[in-house]
Amino acid sequence: MMGQNHGIIESSGGDGGEIVVPGSSPFDVLPEDCISNIISFTSPRDACVAASVSKTFESAVNSDSVWDKFLPPDYSSLVSQSRVFASKKELYFALCHNHVLIEDGKKSFWLEKASGKRCIMLSSKELWITWGSSPEYWQWISLPESRFEKVAELLDVCWFEIRGKTSTRVLSPGTRYSAYIVFKTKDGCPGLGHLLVEVELGLVGQESSKRFIYFVGPRNRRRGRETRDVTKPEQREDGWMEAELGEFFSEESCDEIEFSVIEIKSPYWKSGLIIQGIEFRPTKSP
Repeated sequence: MMGQNHGIIESSGGDGGEIVVPGSSPFDVLPEDCISNIISFTSPRDACVAASVSKTFESAVNSDSVWDKFLPPDYSSLVSQSRVFASKKELYFALCHNHVLIEDGKKSFWLEKASGKRCIMLSSKELWITWGSSPEYWQWISLPESRFEKVAELLDVCWFEIRGKTSTRVLSPGTRYSAYIVFKTKDGCPGLGHLLVEVELGLVGQESSKRFIYFVGPRNRRRGRETRDVTKPEQREDGWMEAELGEFFSEESCDEIEFSVIEIKSPYWKSGLIIQGIEFRPTKSP
């Protein structure tokens, strides 16, 4: 049945998994372009599930008219003109799997595979970092595993403060997003990794949400302060770490989202943090 397969299927490769072979359906009497038009109002995930209904549905799903609806309106500016794609479906999955640098390499763009929603990461060059231009406190380094040409490495500061903002026009409207700081630590991030770091996130002109994050984690179990508003870092598939800053709803109108990551209460000097950027992606359903 159509509802029994909920994953996105890009191919029926030999990975040992179960392969659904499309058969026939009473809907096959409909014109194929009519089926394509209906499917284009669903989601990429639903379209891939629909492809297992019948051969007719499979053909309709592969139509460029379906995947053109799932692509962002400005997709032609996001791909190299020298690269040729066999279909709009191939182009769609290329934008899901390959991060595209935009705005002079200061932002990374890609699509969430299941929904087609826009995702971005702001590079650390797009952030306002206190003492960030002073080489005795911060340095800008190149890492092969980074999406960006340079990332910020904390050498030694007492006042740790990062701020930034971006327009929601680069995101999908009518979508709830989560923001994450993406980083790595060195030597346990001395003077900072075990401290509660205050973060704020919100639309400009509206009340911001506040919480605390760890870059490493508490040395010992703390009583009283360990609440659900404290976020511990998690390992990412790309080898970096991330900590969630909060959530917001991207409206149809063009707003700005602003955020801050601050630790200025501790008198100790802080070091050993590498920041790739701030990532925005659709919030996962609980």
